[in-house]
Amino acid sequence: MGSARADVELQDFGNIFSLEGKVAVVTGGSRGLGLHVASGFLQAGASKVYITSRKAKACEEAVAALNALPNKRPGAIAISVPADASKVSEIERLVAEVSKTTDHVDILFANAGASWGAPFDTHPDNAFSKVMDLNVKSVFYSAQKFAPLLEKRASVKNPSRIIITASVAGLGVGTLGENATFSYSASKAAVIHLAKNLAVDLGPRGILTNAIAPGFYPTKMASGLMELQGGQAALAAEVPNKRLGLPEDIAGLVVFLSSRASSHINGAVITTDGGSLLSRGKL
Repeated sequence: MGSARADVELQDFGNIFSLEGKVAVVTGGSRGLGLHVASGFLQAGASKVYITSRKAKACEEAVAALNALPNKRPGAIAISVPADASKVSEIERLVAEVSKTTDHVDILFANAGASWGAPFDTHPDNAFSKVMDLNVKSVFYSAQKFAPLLEKRASVKNPSRIIITASVAGLGVGTLGENATFSYSASKAAVIHLAKNLAVDLGPRGILTNAIAPGFYPTKMASGLMELQGGQAALAAEVPNKRLGLPEDIAGLVVFLSSRASSHINGAVITTDGGSLLSRGKL
C-alpha cells in the first residue's frame, strides 16, 4: 500500500492538459477549425498564437476576436501574420516574420486547406494542383521551415508538436458524383501518410507529429458540400451520436495533442466524426 500511495503522490496530473506559456502557429487560422483551435490554445494557457491565412483582413478580424477573449492568461496575445501557405517563398517569409517576436515555436497546427468539387470527366487539372499544393506540399514545407524553431526548446521530456488537419475523406471514400472531391480525398490520404513519415523522422529531434481526421463540422469551407448532401440536420441524423462537430470538439482534441497528456502519441491519426466513418460500412 505504501508503494502505491507513493506512486500516486508522484504523479503530476494537475496541469496535464495545460499549454501554459506555449507558442503556437496556426495556418488557416482565420476561420473555421483553425480559429476554434486558436481559441482553445489561448484558453488553455498559450502565451502567443500566430494566426496566418492568405487574406490579411480575415487574419486581423480573427486576431481581434481572439484578443478579446476574457479568459486568456495575463499577457497572452494572438498575432496576425498573413501568408499564402501554398507558396514555399511565403512560408519562408512567415517563418521570418514569426521569428521577429519569438525565438521558438512549441506547436505548429498545419490546418490550411482547400477543396474542389467536380465530376470525374471534367475534373480540371489546375484544381487538382491547387488542392495538392495547399493540402500536402504546404504541410511538408511548413514543417521543414518551422523545424528549427520547433527544435529550439524541444526535448524528450518536453517535445514540440506538429498537428496536421487531414479528413475522414482520406481514410475512406469521399464525395463522388457531380461534386466529386477526388483531389481533396487524395490530398488527405497523402497528408495522413506524410504525418506518419514526419513522426518517425522528427521524433528523435523532439518533435511529435500527429494527424486529425474530422468529419463534417459546420464551417464555411464545408457548408456548400453539406447543403448538397441534404443539409446539417440530415447529415447529423446519419452520425451515430446524432450531431455534427462542435468548436469544442476540434479545439479539445488539438489542445490534448499539444499537451503533456499526449507526450507518447506520435504518428497517430485520430478521427473526430462521432463514428460516422465506421457507420458507413454497416450492414
